[in-house]
Amino acid sequence: MSATQDPLPEGTRKGLMEGVSKPVFFWAVGIIAVFVLTGIVVPEASNALFAAMQAWIIADFGWFYLLAVAIFLLFMLLLGFTGHGKVKLGPNHSEPDYSYSAWFSMLFAAGMGIGLVFFGVAEPVMHFTMPPVGEAGSIDAARTAMQISFFHWGLHAWAVYAVIGLSLAYFSYRHGLPLTMRSALYPIIGDRIYGPIGHAVDTFATIGTMFGVATSLGLGVLQVNAGFNHVLGWPITFWVQLSLIVVITGMATMSVATGLDKGIKFLSNMNMAMATMLMLFIFIVGPTTFLLRALVQNLGAYLDQFVLRTFYMYAYAPNEAPGAWLGDWTLFYWGWWIAWSPFVGMFIARISRGRTIREFVMGVLLVPAGFSFAWMTVFGDAAIFLHLYNNNTAVSEAVSQDVTLALFVFLEQYPLGTYVSWFAMVLIMCFFVTSADSAALVIDTITSGGREDGPVWRRVFWAILSGVIAAVLLSTGGLNALQTASIASALPFTMVMLVMCYGLWRGLQREGMRQDALAQSLRPRQANWQRQLHGILSHPRRPEAERFMREVAQPVLESVAAELQQRGMEASVTIRDDRLRMTAMPGAPEEFQYGVRLRRYEMPSYSYFDTAADRKKRDEHFYRAEVFLEDGGQDYDVLGFDKAELMQDVLQQYDRHFQYLHALRAN
Repeated sequence: MSATQDPLPEGTRKGLMEGVSKPVFFWAVGIIAVFVLTGIVVPEASNALFAAMQAWIIADFGWFYLLAVAIFLLFMLLLGFTGHGKVKLGPNHSEPDYSYSAWFSMLFAAGMGIGLVFFGVAEPVMHFTMPPVGEAGSIDAARTAMQISFFHWGLHAWAVYAVIGLSLAYFSYRHGLPLTMRSALYPIIGDRIYGPIGHAVDTFATIGTMFGVATSLGLGVLQVNAGFNHVLGWPITFWVQLSLIVVITGMATMSVATGLDKGIKFLSNMNMAMATMLMLFIFIVGPTTFLLRALVQNLGAYLDQFVLRTFYMYAYAPNEAPGAWLGDWTLFYWGWWIAWSPFVGMFIARISRGRTIREFVMGVLLVPAGFSFAWMTVFGDAAIFLHLYNNNTAVSEAVSQDVTLALFVFLEQYPLGTYVSWFAMVLIMCFFVTSADSAALVIDTITSGGREDGPVWRRVFWAILSGVIAAVLLSTGGLNALQTASIASALPFTMVMLVMCYGLWRGLQREGMRQDALAQSLRPRQANWQRQLHGILSHPRRPEAERFMREVAQPVLESVAAELQQRGMEASVTIRDDRLRMTAMPGAPEEFQYGVRLRRYEMPSYSYFDTAADRKKRDEHFYRAEVFLEDGGQDYDVLGFDKAELMQDVLQQYDRHFQYLHALRAN
């Protein structure tokens, strides 16, 4: 697969709007502006519209949300545990940009940090005291409450994120397409992704992301306001919430100006550390043994009920209450995850270059979900324990009166409650800032056609706009408006995501054809077996490697390029640093690349006492001349080949390239 990409996307101009895709930017901003103005001018009508829209979507499209999310999860598991899992998100020789700890911290903080803090206590207690079916406040209700909480915050949520992240990382880092949603459609519609269809996909992604981010920010502000009310007596009013939005959004704009590797990475690591500290504090001072037992049992119940809950619609419930519960909880979450997915997916893609698909799927699905399970058990089961075994109903009563107070009333039941509440509020605000600045960075990338070098002022604009939307949603309906915004904005993008799954599958099928073509049996690599044995046992130094590149590799590639040019084909050889590259038919579907690069390795040692430090002091290194193709390094060495042998290898790879193209066209 190959595609041409102009320096600037279609519909761009220089100046302050340099790099911006005008159709995406102005359509997205226009639709968002209409929504914001409507909420300001006619708030009551907007609130009524939100209620009607939510009821319609739940009644007529609830099944669609559940089925789509189930497909996303099954699709990710299929890719992760089949042969496609070996494919790298980038060239074959690429390495991950971030360590595992930094990777997990960033994707977790961006994915659902605010949500876990907001719902960690409130959701299990609400399911315990007001279950969809069964007796409230019973042992069965406690078990069911944790099953439901695990289901909402488990593999399904991260599968939604993984679909977007994997599609973007694969098509961008492996095939050089723009880092935007439209690229996932390339195997289906080709270069038309740069036209109206691609603009529409990126516009839906931008709008959905803005409302998903606004929902999270709104939840965070509601909880911070409740915390200040509980600790300092501040009133719970829209104007206090608006002031908090202004302050925290201002902090986000300062963070977003520093970029991904500084402000966002630092805040993500700090968030992860603070969240872990808070969870460990409750684990230690709370019912530790009970929590350990509960975690094991909750995991078993989650696995036992996994398939049933994935498709459970309460279709045969005796009344409408379970159906309404489904809309307030499961469908809200599924809509929230989908609306959140362009942002989190692109963010995950940007930090996942160099990992394999299997590594990506395992990491994105299991690690954050595992932390979420631990968090829900520590906070949710500890709160339920107070009610069931200590006859302490303070948290249950707080949840029934004001869900935003649940965390702070819960923390008050333990030592140092006031101080820990302050710590929790700082954590919420840090999650708030991380979400806002990460979202601004991602949305600017989407609206710029995948360019990551946009001016700071545009990222600041998107960060401020997310705060404005959160304020409008809070003013027109509070939590209900936030829920409706998530569910409604996710509906069109769910359809886009299903098409993206098909596009990714088509792309990986072509990847398999390419690998099959490259895996055809090789002829003997060198005609003279003594020289081949010498090549295996020798460790050439740099002068010998440079002489090979100058006297063998360069003349061979130039000869192939000249022959192709005589046959009317465009071909050229480029030389940069320690790398030679011959490119034929650049930009065309038949494009072929064959390169040779010098790579330095430490001299191997067969002594336990000869350490790497010792070899480094002696500067003992050897060089290999490794072949790389369009999809990356091939991990074999041609240093020592003569011209005829290297020419044969080039032609063999060219032949395999055409075998792949033939299989692709036949398919």
